[in-house]
Amino acid sequence: MTPLDLAGYLVAGLMTAVALWRMPAALWGDEEDRRRRALWGCYAGFAVALWTKTRVVRVGLNDSPVTDLAVLIKHYTATIAILAILSYIVAIYGQYADEGAVPRHVRFARLIQQVAAKASAATLVLLTVLFFTVVDRSVPSDRFVADHAGQWGATLYMSVFYLYLGAASAVCAYQWALATASARARHLRVGLGMMTFAMFIGVGYTVSRTLFLWVSVVDHPSETFALRFDEVTEAAQVVLFAFFAVGASVPALSNVRRRAKLWRSQVRLHGLWFELMAAFPDQPFEPPAPLARELTRFDTPADLRVDRWAADIADAVEKLRHYVPDALFPAAEAAAGTGGREQAGPLADAYWIKAALIARDAGAPAGEAAAVGTQHATDQDGEVAWLVRVAAAYRTVTPERARQILESASAASKEQPA
Repeated sequence: MTPLDLAGYLVAGLMTAVALWRMPAALWGDEEDRRRRALWGCYAGFAVALWTKTRVVRVGLNDSPVTDLAVLIKHYTATIAILAILSYIVAIYGQYADEGAVPRHVRFARLIQQVAAKASAATLVLLTVLFFTVVDRSVPSDRFVADHAGQWGATLYMSVFYLYLGAASAVCAYQWALATASARARHLRVGLGMMTFAMFIGVGYTVSRTLFLWVSVVDHPSETFALRFDEVTEAAQVVLFAFFAVGASVPALSNVRRRAKLWRSQVRLHGLWFELMAAFPDQPFEPPAPLARELTRFDTPADLRVDRWAADIADAVEKLRHYVPDALFPAAEAAAGTGGREQAGPLADAYWIKAALIARDAGAPAGEAAAVGTQHATDQDGEVAWLVRVAAAYRTVTPERARQILESASAASKEQPA
């Protein structure tokens, strides 16, 4: 295996990893993520195209009953991927109010929207016709451009594809260069800059290959030169896709920290949430599932799931207030010890919840809502952070200890004058 073959496998794997990573958000995310389905389609399309360029897949398909099938599949998937990325550009940069002056890049994006689909369809049809009519496929090829250098049929076929690819690369380079200049966040500038650089490589790649093919029709090159040129330009394309894949991932990496935080919150909240939802199974949108299943639900974003769990816990606590005496919370605070609400508060809440569940399960009649602690969270993130601490304390509470606190609270309630 040559270094170029190895690099082909690595960049195909990298693009596949990016496509898989971005798939959940693209398919099941919110409205903003749905707009990025087109970008994900680009990742997926180029991933397939890159795998058809790897040696094992390439040789296997080219030696199939349809000679040079890898070439046709590669160009099909690449054309679809290019249409996807052009659609993404329109969705991102074509949004602008109809009133007033419309910026040049927006007008350009709208023009692309009008011609992209038609150009893609025409390219696919023309490639198919040329592939099965004028391309010499009498012998399976390994390096299509090098093996067909000097043949007018293959030159015409590749020129059609390179015209489409080069134009799309120029469009992307133009739009992303403008976006890079106006981006404020550093990680966004870096990512867009890498993608812009990749598209400039793409323009150079298509221009150089098109010129090589047409010059070869006039002056047939040697096999050594043709193969060397093919390898050099293929290496440039590997660099192109490496920069594109990494650059497209850099802006998304800014969300990794928040996603990791949300994942940890789910892990820490699950035990408390699951036990409360088991007590009130009609409350959640879906029946509570084990932690592994909850973490692999891709139909709901992690932030929305955590917010739902926090609301579910709050609603369950509100229901439990009707099964316990007013004296339960002071008893829970006394059992948690001193230190103020911030220090002993999570343990006091944990004692109260465990004792309230025991009272309800024991058949306590529903009555007036009992007193509970005052929450000091000012926003949803603060509430989730507090519940994470309560859930951590809840794991340390034994049923025996909670039962003792409940009994002392019940006794205190009976001693109070009516």
